[in-house]
Amino acid sequence: MRILREETLAVIVDIQERLFPHIAGKEELAKNLQTLIKGLQILEVPLKVTEQYRKGLGETIPELKELLKGVWNGEKTPFSCCDDTSFMQEIEGEARKFIVLAGIESHICVLQTAIDLKALGYIPVVIEDCIGSRNPENKRIAVNRMLQSGIIVSSTESLLFELCRYSGNDTFKAISKLVK
Repeated sequence: MRILREETLAVIVDIQERLFPHIAGKEELAKNLQTLIKGLQILEVPLKVTEQYRKGLGETIPELKELLKGVWNGEKTPFSCCDDTSFMQEIEGEARKFIVLAGIESHICVLQTAIDLKALGYIPVVIEDCIGSRNPENKRIAVNRMLQSGIIVSSTESLLFELCRYSGNDTFKAISKLVK
């Protein structure tokens, strides 16, 4: 099944100041998230941001916050984004079937959101190089569970080129430059 740009939106899940410093491989994760966000913006894919219990975990990390200015940002307390009414209203209003997920932690909020989205009839696409956990083993187990549940797992570069579809145009050139 091909992931189509006009049927896709993306959610950046809980990349917050007080949790992110404890995530395994955080430097590479931050770099990949920046590439993903910039690429999705070039492709004009709608973005949403969630923050888990802001009072305790802080806001989105500064490296991403600037890139995400003007993007819908919802605070939540449920682990699954789907258990948050305002989040569900946001994605239902977009009428997109592919929901790209990136964020932390892989084995908690990302996993539960992906499973719930699938159960609701959406097609979640988890970007493996844009998710993380404090313990790498928890991430590995979460990715296995997603695959066992029939959830699409991809990478930043693969997704961006799949959404781009064609070479030889300005969008392709911008995406190519971004991933180099």
